[in-house]
Amino acid sequence: MIATESQLDDEKVKEALRLVIDPELGYNIVDLGLIYAVLVNDGGVVNIVMTTTTRGCPATNYLKEGARDAAWSVPGVEFVDVTLTYEPPWSPQKMSATAKQHLGITDSGEW
Repeated sequence: MIATESQLDDEKVKEALRLVIDPELGYNIVDLGLIYAVLVNDGGVVNIVMTTTTRGCPATNYLKEGARDAAWSVPGVEFVDVTLTYEPPWSPQKMSATAKQHLGITDSGEW
């Protein structure tokens, strides 16, 4: 059964993206703040805009492919496009509170 447009939304895709774990940081790419945008369009087309912690990240292809494959796993998704960007640059401020806690990062306001 194909999901209807109302059943497929960005939150379902983000939930699937949480299964993609950054191999260096050991935490999911959504809570690490690596996902900048998830757009669900007509016809099950999903556009993902993401980054990595650094431009030279050795896990870039792994993370990009992981995001693509995770989005494809959501019922109703018919096409996935993953765009990599470095604007704005990633910083620890983009991480969720749970990711910061997991990694032992405190919000000292000094980024």
